Amino acid sequence: MSPPAIAVSGLTKSFGRTRVLNGIGFTAAEGTVLALLGPNGAGKTTAVRILGTLLRPDAGHAEILGYDVVREPQQVRSLIGLTGQYAAVDDMLSGRENLSMIGRLLGQHAQAARRRADDLLSAFDLAGSAGQTVKAYSGGMRRRLDLAASLVTQPPVLFLDEPTTGLDPVSRQRVWEVIRELIGSGVTLLLTTQYLDEADALADRIVVVNHGQVIADGTPRELKERSRSAHVEVTLAEPGPEAAEVIAPLVGGQVSVSADGLRLGAAVDNAPGLATAVVRALDQAGILTDTIEVRQPSLDDVFFALTGAAERESEGAAA
Repeated sequence: MSPPAIAVSGLTKSFGRTRVLNGIGFTAAEGTVLALLGPNGAGKTTAVRILGTLLRPDAGHAEILGYDVVREPQQVRSLIGLTGQYAAVDDMLSGRENLSMIGRLLGQHAQAARRRADDLLSAFDLAGSAGQTVKAYSGGMRRRLDLAASLVTQPPVLFLDEPTTGLDPVSRQRVWEVIRELIGSGVTLLLTTQYLDEADALADRIVVVNHGQVIADGTPRELKERSRSAHVEVTLAEPGPEAAEVIAPLVGGQVSVSADGLRLGAAVDNAPGLATAVVRALDQAGILTDTIEVRQPSLDDVFFALTGAAERESEGAAA
């Protein structure tokens, strides 16, 4: 069995008295997307910078395709591409000149660098703007060019640190399409993002980090199934003052009732047959149900439940 494309264990990093990473660990298989999620300041970007050989960890171990990021940084750099949170292209050069320059700096011959630049500009839907200076590009165009720049050498492992922050929906979708194409070609991708729908749509596996520690690890489906944050919503045919009392024993939280008395809502466990049980209980009480919906937890629900719980535990420990 081949080693994971990305392997991290016990990674620790402090800046002064502030410990940013506190022993995190995770792995990513080749040709998959690993999403690293967490609140601002959770340590995501620090972890990416260590994996990209831009920072040295205080302790722990990290490998890219079997190469140690501390002992073998040159080998690691030859295998990775990195796109940070902000565009790192030259405003005064054209899109083609930016990519060609990067290719030349990375050792490509002039003709090969131009050819690779044109291929990438076409792939990122920038061919029509290849000769324009980047200062004339929109935010979405600049971000796509920045992503293209990280692929000049066709690296097998790619780190994307919040690649779609600030982009409009159309530009986000285009970046998603490019990411899916990369994964289809066998690239391994570590993604940090503030958009949970992005992680849900793209990630094979999700690691949630808070206060420099991993607090959850699994597929999007696994994390949702572990959550108890599903929600039942009932619409009655006519107001039933006792309806909330009837369904309270079947749900996991307080029952909310709309001002007109027709709509009820409550947090519930992910139990099969819940909708049937609620309708039956209301029917036995002589209350007619118009509609009922059990909304399964989204990744947003899971994330807020996890990080909210971590915040409360931290506050309790501090107290």
